[in-house]
Amino acid sequence: MIATKVEPMRKSTLFKAVAAACTTIMCLGFAACGSSDTKSDSSSDSSSSSSDSSSKMNQIAGVTATGEPGEKPTVSFKTPMTVEDNSYVVLHKGNGDQIEDGDRICTQGIAINVKDGSELMSTWEKNTPDCSTMVTSDTSQMTEDYYNIFKDQKLNATLAFGVNDSNSAGTSYLMVLTIVSKSKDLTKATGTKVLDVPADLPKVTLAKDGKPSIDMNGYKGSDTLISQDLIRGEGAEVKDTQTVIAHYTGWLLDGTQFDSSWDRGASSSFSLDEVITGWKQGLAGHTVGSQVLLVVPPDLGYGDKDSGKIPANSTLVFVVDILAAY
Repeated sequence: MIATKVEPMRKSTLFKAVAAACTTIMCLGFAACGSSDTKSDSSSDSSSSSSDSSSKMNQIAGVTATGEPGEKPTVSFKTPMTVEDNSYVVLHKGNGDQIEDGDRICTQGIAINVKDGSELMSTWEKNTPDCSTMVTSDTSQMTEDYYNIFKDQKLNATLAFGVNDSNSAGTSYLMVLTIVSKSKDLTKATGTKVLDVPADLPKVTLAKDGKPSIDMNGYKGSDTLISQDLIRGEGAEVKDTQTVIAHYTGWLLDGTQFDSSWDRGASSSFSLDEVITGWKQGLAGHTVGSQVLLVVPPDLGYGDKDSGKIPANSTLVFVVDILAAY
């Protein structure tokens, strides 16, 4: 993506978390862990450790959970125990809506040390679920095994995944995830058309599928950042620390297009900590569903250096559809 300092990762953070031993949830750090509901004994009075047979991943034995569906579970197992990467167990079957292909799921998580049963971290206490995972059959975003696991779940299901860090001087743990909500990402900006757009700005027209085209309208640029809603969405407000899913097109002031996610046929995912300053400042504060016209002066873009098709000292014009943020 042209607006990023570094190429954004295409796979969801949660998928990478479970598959490669580092999650968005875990990256919050082990500090300030919530009170533990973990039992490191062999007793268990409810909940089966049933797992889905459609996945070829190894299943974890001897782990159970009690508690109400959709609430923080109490997890039990004998300690010490060992776990393998790419292993899992379904601790609670959900009682809500079925997870479907294309659903973005939000999960509350607990990391539990398998050596002594201590809780390393939890998102439950501060209610900070991770919403980075898209359940999709697209293998560029999620492996077939993980897809088969998640697509068979319902809301409020709780699953545990093994993460074996023992060979890297780390801590092996169970990542216990409860699916608390789901949603579908937008495919284009959806909301209320803004009627009072300043007349001197570039004119944007939209194809039926939402792809923008632009008439620079004699526009000469701006020394300051312009961040103008063209469509005002009704979703949550974007924070400057979030990851955004967006469709966008970028032009130079002479009308030359230098990049477009629309032309690639897929939206883009990027952290606002990884994009040019004009994007970070220009998208924060807008709402999901909005379409935003950005005019980015050189000092908030690529400055005095060439970047691909963008010459040095270029003012950049973008039309960005904010499809999701998490």
